Amino acid sequence: MQSMPGSPRRITVVGEEILTRRCREVTEFGTPELTRLIDDMFATNHVAEGAAIAANQVGVDAQLFVWDMTDEWGTRHTGHILNPVLDDVPADQRTLLEEPEGCLSVPGPYRVVARLDRAVVRGQDKDGIPIVVEGSGYFARCLQHETDHLHGRLYLDRLTQRERKSALREMAASQDEVFARRAARSSSAASSS
Repeated sequence: MQSMPGSPRRITVVGEEILTRRCREVTEFGTPELTRLIDDMFATNHVAEGAAIAANQVGVDAQLFVWDMTDEWGTRHTGHILNPVLDDVPADQRTLLEEPEGCLSVPGPYRVVARLDRAVVRGQDKDGIPIVVEGSGYFARCLQHETDHLHGRLYLDRLTQRERKSALREMAASQDEVFARRAARSSSAASSS
């Protein structure tokens, strides 16, 4: 496994309070602490084999998420955004895609969730410079999923009660295996750095 800056952090799981409330806006930019947090989030996402991760998923109350994922067209997307706001998509341009979705904070299960096939998110980078990130398909789903996290919502909140219960049962059955795999990847990342 390649060495990268940052250290993996513990990933919060469904049921933890920090995942259920809106995160605080980031107002201090360009700090060593913020750079370290972003590096740690990338390392955590990498070890967990995720597509993206939000700050509250590593126990930090901040409107921030990072992503490092490859979309269905083979394009790799890597970056971070603070204080993200999703643009409204006009009704005549909305196309919903129903695709399986998972979450690092819901280890194991995937469920079909309807999301827009296009997303535009506006925010700032770690230095406070305004940025706009656009995505289609899987990357658009990722941007919407992570923005949801910062508003205290999990993909489970978009499911029927029955589907949610089913996903939580599946998570209970598989989370030990998922945690063991993450721990093994974390150990090998630490020994190679």
